[in-house]
Amino acid sequence: MITNLQDTVTLNNGVKMPGFGLGVYKVEDRNVVINSVKTALKNGYRSIDTASFYKNEEGVGQGIKESGVPREEIFVTSKVWNDEQGYESTLQAFENSLKRLDLEYLDLYLIHWPVKGMYKDTWKAMEKLYADGKVRAIGVSNFHIQHLRDLLADCKVKPVINQVEFHPHLTQVELRDFCEKENIQVEAWSPLKRGQLLNDPTINKIAKRHQKTPAQIILKWDLQNNVITIPKSITEHRIIENADIFDFGLPANEMNWINDLNINDRSGTNPDSFDE
Repeated sequence: MITNLQDTVTLNNGVKMPGFGLGVYKVEDRNVVINSVKTALKNGYRSIDTASFYKNEEGVGQGIKESGVPREEIFVTSKVWNDEQGYESTLQAFENSLKRLDLEYLDLYLIHWPVKGMYKDTWKAMEKLYADGKVRAIGVSNFHIQHLRDLLADCKVKPVINQVEFHPHLTQVELRDFCEKENIQVEAWSPLKRGQLLNDPTINKIAKRHQKTPAQIILKWDLQNNVITIPKSITEHRIIENADIFDFGLPANEMNWINDLNINDRSGTNPDSFDE
């Protein structure tokens, strides 16, 4: 159980990853990204999640530099985008990301989406990057069970993470059970369903009970489900508030109330039908 902001989850290759971090999805303004990263690190965050698609890796790297926090204390994730996939192009995409971030290595590199006919070659490139010591761990994002089975059938290195859309309207029970069986850690993107869940009556009722915000209740629910979470925010008070979830717990009945909100509804694209 994650009990503070620096607590880690041990991935299947032994690498320790913070259970809570900052997401910077589509924060394209350079100064905003730099300040968000610096603010998060100043307030105890130690995990930053970006991607080449977000067009902000330079800002993330600059924010890390300006924060004054030693590099080895920060867990940095990036992802290879769909049009960069394939063996050689993934190796190049990784080098491009590293250059933009101005880092010597990444902590975690993910396949952003399971591009049909490509992701297995992409994974072979990821395995090479891992073998060469350029990245401490490799994983996937937006993979359904069938994609994971396909990858696991002949991969040399098992993914450590599957980062997927996860929130009370999309609880991904079967996928999480599969990942648990395979010792693949689940990580949530869009944990607040892009703000759509903040007015939910059940979540607000629980929030009042604990004198917390609806967002804090949902993020705590993530962690109690053993799901790593990376809420996005660009304002200092919200960055601090999102992480202020370690002084209370949700009892089983409240966890079940939130679990029961599931309607298998996505705010993002279904990995089976995304536009490649």
